Amino acid sequence: MELAFRFFVWGSLWKVDYGAAPRIQFNDKQRTSIEPPPWLRPDVAVFEDLLGIGFFHYGPRLWMVGEVEPLKALQEKNTQATVIARIMREYPVRTIGPATLLYRIRKEPSDPAAPCEYDSPPEGVAGSGRLDSPGNPVLYASPDLQVCVHECRVTAEDQLYVATLVPTRDLRLLDMSVLLKEDVTEFESLDMAVHMLFLAGTHSYAISREITVAGREEGLDGIVYPSYFSMLRNGVMPFQTVYGISNRRIPQFQPYEEACAVPNLAIFGHPVQDGRIEVKCINKLVLSRVSYEFRFGPVAF
Repeated sequence: MELAFRFFVWGSLWKVDYGAAPRIQFNDKQRTSIEPPPWLRPDVAVFEDLLGIGFFHYGPRLWMVGEVEPLKALQEKNTQATVIARIMREYPVRTIGPATLLYRIRKEPSDPAAPCEYDSPPEGVAGSGRLDSPGNPVLYASPDLQVCVHECRVTAEDQLYVATLVPTRDLRLLDMSVLLKEDVTEFESLDMAVHMLFLAGTHSYAISREITVAGREEGLDGIVYPSYFSMLRNGVMPFQTVYGISNRRIPQFQPYEEACAVPNLAIFGHPVQDGRIEVKCINKLVLSRVSYEFRFGPVAF
């Protein structure tokens, strides 16, 4: 049963601009109605005989593919500000202090031993990341070094350096890595909207940058947000459901779902320069081994 789920359901996951859904599902209530390719037919027959299940094309509930009202409102200029104001109100403010260790990786810095190399990019360079924009620089860091490596898209040819950073005082950050507990369906869920926003690609950056601008105006020091690579880091399938209901809406699954989000930090301005962040040490980072864990899935049919 687990193998059937991993190959046919997780393996057929189809991503869209916001959200994702499997193309194939199975249960013991109906016969197989898909037409698998010749090399897969004997395997399908084994599952049918041993488990008494049938495979079929899955029609997902539409929230799974982005039909979430707050998310749709975030994509419209005339309604975006209203939803961002809700985000500022409804997500908690988290305080981090000198006991918090963070990591920041640089590729090919001009002067690897200089602390200023691990600050936010200088004016004129900002504007290519998820939360920074021209005139609004951001220092990206994470407590998870492996996520830092992946976020930086490093290669074996890169000369890599990692700085260990600590706040010099308490910093106030809007924490969007938490799971909001709401008494609404997925279609009305602000939690689902933010969850999908940070699992989306570069087309979503214009929205998340506006959240950064709002956070600055609120006087915050930065934002905590779930890494785009959270699911990959933890090896879990995104947007999991039980009978079409998101696990994020089911109380007994919520602690697990929240734990799947790997936090990244975006600290506004130039916090090394202005003294809010101290570079405790700098080390060369040597990639000694790379290993991939993967699964298979069916080709589209």
